[in-house]
Amino acid sequence: MANGLNKMSELSACPIKLNRLLQLCSANLPVGGFSFSQGLEYAVEAGWLVDSDSTKSWILLNLTESLEQTDVAILKRLYAALIAEDLEAFLYWNTHIVACRESSELLLSDIAMGKALVRLMKQLDGINIDKFAAAFKNQDCSFVTAFALCAYQFKLDLLSVQSGYCWTYIDNQVSAATKLVPLGQTQAQNLLFTLSEHTQSIIEQANAIHDDSIGSSLPHLAMASAWHETQYSRLFRS
Repeated sequence: MANGLNKMSELSACPIKLNRLLQLCSANLPVGGFSFSQGLEYAVEAGWLVDSDSTKSWILLNLTESLEQTDVAILKRLYAALIAEDLEAFLYWNTHIVACRESSELLLSDIAMGKALVRLMKQLDGINIDKFAAAFKNQDCSFVTAFALCAYQFKLDLLSVQSGYCWTYIDNQVSAATKLVPLGQTQAQNLLFTLSEHTQSIIEQANAIHDDSIGSSLPHLAMASAWHETQYSRLFRS
């Protein structure tokens, strides 16, 4: 834990790295993340989410039983592969995370956002991802993979990357819930505070997961995402 705190101190002491992390996690990043509700829109329609407390339970369950067990754990492995310049391992873990998506909609959002971020990186000054981008001509690129690659190019440390990734999910879900439940602005801010307090524990648990234990299954999330495709009225993309 002390090592993790030291790394955060290093980030705080380097304004440009902090700015790059904020840029990567910004809602203004043109990858389309806020076009998807990740199953939350149907959960509201079905009456599973009716207030701030039920929304918090839904998001927290997805954080601890899905992101922690898959995305955040695989971020660690993708980063290790980038540092070691191990393209084979990098592509292996990309394939693994893509296979973890339990519905067509969850897969679509992951691949669409990954493709958009790779496309953006190719256009950024001072960023060269040719070696890795060429590998994705024959396979889909997960947003988790693209996020890791972009963060690596920005020279961010792993703890900051994992924390930022958790924040992007929390921010997306709370933003969607604010429109859909609906929630007031103060309720939304309280949710951001409460949910983000779990980030440290989520990262610690994710980093302790063995390779063979990576994976998750959340039937309600998968069904909500699948049923969203035929939902009568929706604000978010399917």
